[in-house]
Amino acid sequence: MIKFTLVCPDQHEFEGWFASSASFDEQQRAGHVTCAICGSPDVEKALMAPAVSTARKKETVRIAAHAAQQEQIVATLRKLRQQLTENSDYVGDRFAQEARKIHYEEVEQRGIYGEATLDEVKELADEGIDFHPLPILPEEQN
Repeated sequence: MIKFTLVCPDQHEFEGWFASSASFDEQQRAGHVTCAICGSPDVEKALMAPAVSTARKKETVRIAAHAAQQEQIVATLRKLRQQLTENSDYVGDRFAQEARKIHYEEVEQRGIYGEATLDEVKELADEGIDFHPLPILPEEQN
C-alpha cells in the first residue's frame, strides 16, 4: 500500500491509500477519487515522500512498541526494588541467619535484604521460611 497526500484546486489536502501509483491513476481517470472536503474530482498528488508499508517497517514498529513496554516494566521493577530497600534493613551476607532469627521469633519481625548462597536459599526454603529475591535490574547484569 502507498499513502499519497492529495490536493484539489481549492488547496484542500487529504490522504489516500492505494495499492500502487498505477492504481491511483486508474481510479482518478475513472472519477473515483474526489476531494474529501469539497467533492471536486480534480484531485492531484501533492509533492511528498510516499509512505510504503513494508515488512521491515512493521517489524520496526513492533520492536519499538516492545521496547517501550519493556522500559515500563523495568521502571516498575526499579520502583519496587527502591521501595523494598528503603523500607528494609540491609544485612549483607548474614541474610540466611537473620531470616531464621525473624522466622523463629528470636528477634523483632522486620523487612531485610542481603545476599545468600544457593545452599542457604535451599535450606531456608526447606525450613519453610518465606523470602523472595529482589528483582535484578538490567544495569546489574553487566
